[in-house]
Amino acid sequence: MRKKLTVGVIVIFAALTLITGTIGCGSNTKTESKTTTPEKKIDYADSIMVYSGAGMRKPMDEIGALFEKKYGTKVNYNYAGSNALLSQMEVSREGDVYMPGETYYLELADEKGFIDKQELIAYHIPVITVPQGNPASIKQLSDLANEGVKVVWGDPEAAAIGKHGNKILEKNGLKDAVWKNIIATVPTMNELIVYISEGQADASVNWGDVVQDVEKIKVIDIPKEQNIIEVIPVGSLTFSREKETADAFVDFCASDEALEIFEKNGFPAYPNPEYEVESDDKTESK
Repeated sequence: MRKKLTVGVIVIFAALTLITGTIGCGSNTKTESKTTTPEKKIDYADSIMVYSGAGMRKPMDEIGALFEKKYGTKVNYNYAGSNALLSQMEVSREGDVYMPGETYYLELADEKGFIDKQELIAYHIPVITVPQGNPASIKQLSDLANEGVKVVWGDPEAAAIGKHGNKILEKNGLKDAVWKNIIATVPTMNELIVYISEGQADASVNWGDVVQDVEKIKVIDIPKEQNIIEVIPVGSLTFSREKETADAFVDFCASDEALEIFEKNGFPAYPNPEYEVESDDKTESK
């Protein structure tokens, strides 16, 4: 009787040990799978191509260099007027990221099915620019309509500042009067700078950030109630062959590191209550 009991106890003990060991083993395996699951990592491309409005050259050059240093991706830029860039994209269906000078052009690209991930980055603030010495005595927006004033303007069909400047004139009932004084239209902001800095025209409207360090140009602020402050957007392109890297670059442009670069170059970072957007072209970031 004692022998049978002893054998029975041993069998029961062995069974309990097996069960306990199995439970413990299962628990350890489950815990290990949680802690060792690797996070998804981006396989960064060797290079990407970014369509950028010409006015953002300074901050974007610096941001591209920083992105390459951190992730090994060389950022190649195509700088031109926002509408000209959109036309190029429509023909080529190549490239990875689009950063126009205002949201209107990103909306157009989005309507064409070109835009995927997008963010709002910084503010573009229009100002009046005149040559040093201000020979035409320009003090306010309405002075651009004065008799004899020579005005140079961004081409509304090519440059964001041209189309946007027209909206400002329309808002203030000045478009027809000012356009009578326009002696030339140009496709980029840089060409506006040349005209004004060399005294070939008396006045223009340009983005404040692109003229902040130009010694031969004087800036006249446009009162907020007369102005239309715009927002610079950025979006990855649906036909990009490097989607992960393109999306990562869009995120990087909206990062604190990149926004500090924009701020340093005269572009107030978005969002900021001080620069309430009055344009109807405002979009929400996605």
